[in-house]
Amino acid sequence: MITTLTPNPSFDRTLRVSALERGEVHRASLVRVECAGKGVNVARALAVNEHAARAVFPANDDDFAAFDAALAATGVMSHAVRIRGSIRSNITVVEPDGTTTKINEPGPELNAAEAAELLRAAVTGSDWLIASGSLAPRTPTDFYAQLAASLPDAEQRLAVDSSGQPLQQLVGTPCAVVKPNLSELAELTRRCMRTVGDVVEAARDLRDRGWGSVLVSLGRFGAVLVSDEISYGTVSATDVRNTVGAGDALLAGFISAGGRGVTALAEGLAWASAAVRSLGTAGARVSLDDRRAVVVSQCVPRDLPVGE
Repeated sequence: MITTLTPNPSFDRTLRVSALERGEVHRASLVRVECAGKGVNVARALAVNEHAARAVFPANDDDFAAFDAALAATGVMSHAVRIRGSIRSNITVVEPDGTTTKINEPGPELNAAEAAELLRAAVTGSDWLIASGSLAPRTPTDFYAQLAASLPDAEQRLAVDSSGQPLQQLVGTPCAVVKPNLSELAELTRRCMRTVGDVVEAARDLRDRGWGSVLVSLGRFGAVLVSDEISYGTVSATDVRNTVGAGDALLAGFISAGGRGVTALAEGLAWASAAVRSLGTAGARVSLDDRRAVVVSQCVPRDLPVGE
């Protein structure tokens, strides 16, 4: 069983347009509404690929009914901490070349009791706990650090994917895996990320301060894993329809394969490849072709650029 924690879930509305032009009227050729949020996306990716998953999130009674039905349809068990506010809505606009534009609402305010109950609900027995995403308004910025401190074995089974102050507050707190993307790593370390070597050095510094593994997603440039060893992987994804949720799928696949080492990195990249083939955020089941498209090596090309 893998538990995911989503402190700020969302109803994700995905619209497909021929081209996005500022100030113009657009007519969408596709509209898809899904129950989402980063941890919810991770749980659904796990279930789609036949791994037992339990999703913990805050919701009022009406929103929980929608989430529970949607997650149960994919095999995810759900547990809601009841709140009075309403789950936010996020809008994603997708263009034919895969370019995505997102508009995210802030979410409902959580009081101290609700935030504390989320922590209690998440730390029940699971092989792994994956905590993902932004925090709702009024949630303490050290929420993820509190979560790590509440787990006696956080360095063995806690994975975190967040950004900004919540991620900054986690630096120095032991946990098993942290998954920033390139821009989040640059913001966190206040370093310029031009090459794979820059990514490796920044991730190594963070690992030395308490994180067991640092998994850095680089978009179309692949991913870097810094743990006891350093690995770099790429995937030749040719059918890119929607990049939203690819990082969630990368983390889900990585943890599903044990959360450590080259094999887990390769599996994570294969799941990310499957995710970008899907128009929605729920992802797609990983295929043999997805796994064949992955190349992972411990001969890390440090001078390789990671941006335009």
